[in-house]
Amino acid sequence: MGEQISDGGRETAKAAKTAAAGGSASAKKAAPARKTPARKTPAKKATAQKATAQKATAKKPAAKKTAPARGPAAKQASARKAAPAKSSAALKKAPAPRKQVVAPKKATASVPAAPAKTVAAHPQGESRTALVRRARRVNRELAEVYPYAHPELDFENPFQLVVATVLSAQTTDLRVNQTTPALFAKYPTPEDLAAADPEEVEEILRPTGFFRAKTKSVIGLSKALVEQFGGEVPGRLEDLVKLPGVGRKTAFVVLGNAFGRPGITVDTHFQRLVRRWKWTDETDPDKIEAAVGALFPKSDWTDLSHHVIWHGRRICHARKPACGACPIAPLCPAYGEGETDPEKAEKLLKYEKAGRPGQRLMPPQAYLDAGGRAAPPLGAG
Repeated sequence: MGEQISDGGRETAKAAKTAAAGGSASAKKAAPARKTPARKTPAKKATAQKATAQKATAKKPAAKKTAPARGPAAKQASARKAAPAKSSAALKKAPAPRKQVVAPKKATASVPAAPAKTVAAHPQGESRTALVRRARRVNRELAEVYPYAHPELDFENPFQLVVATVLSAQTTDLRVNQTTPALFAKYPTPEDLAAADPEEVEEILRPTGFFRAKTKSVIGLSKALVEQFGGEVPGRLEDLVKLPGVGRKTAFVVLGNAFGRPGITVDTHFQRLVRRWKWTDETDPDKIEAAVGALFPKSDWTDLSHHVIWHGRRICHARKPACGACPIAPLCPAYGEGETDPEKAEKLLKYEKAGRPGQRLMPPQAYLDAGGRAAPPLGAG
């Protein structure tokens, strides 16, 4: 029994030891469990920090994603979203640029056509408008200097004027005026001159020079007047230029002075002066007529011709212009080509400006009232 007890006690002791061991083991196990929270606290902190970091990183990517939203991806997205707004804005703004672009093109396209307005600028830089103003002012000044200007050929009817104008080629009006009295006294009508003996006519016209050619012309035009126009001088340009020896210059003299129809007479004086004044650089008479005619109203053409021709014969001579006595010197781009000294220039003046006779034997009364003198007849000295 004692052994049993002892065995039992031993077993109990063992059990107690075992229990104690188990208790210590569990205590040991529990100790780590108790210590784990203390040891795991940094881990939790680390974990918390990692979690915070992950949350921060999770937030940062969001920020990064927002930042990229400003980049290409966002631009594409925003472009997709904003595309309608931009397109609508572009559609609204589109008309304005088109107008701004198209308008200048139209303006530049119209610039070359204006200069059909001619013109073009003058070789010396004078504009078309300035040229027109200067030319018209010259004509006004000359109208004050020569208020009595008239055709300087003696005539009593259109027939006498057309014959006298044909004879005035390559000679002076004075010489024609001294010759035609004998011609018209013997052949007063187109019918008379058409039937005339050419040799007799040549003898009368000899003082005018080129008398054979001129005889042929005046007899030929007289025949044409009789055969085609019933002995009457036609009042149309297209009919006049068909007559032998009659060109545009002669036709305009007749139309302007016998019929009162405006025309520009482009004789040698007219050509020389309008080129000297830089109204035109043309040399062909027809082109000069067109260029100068475009500077003036049609109603001024006939008187303009008289003013220019009179000035060319009296003051603005071909070889030695009297610049010092010229009333339009301030308007003349060629001032200084002639004598500029007033006293010396005064000696270069001709006809009534120099106190001498004019070119007509029978001038208008207005010319005589202005101080002009009639020319002497042929052979009067």
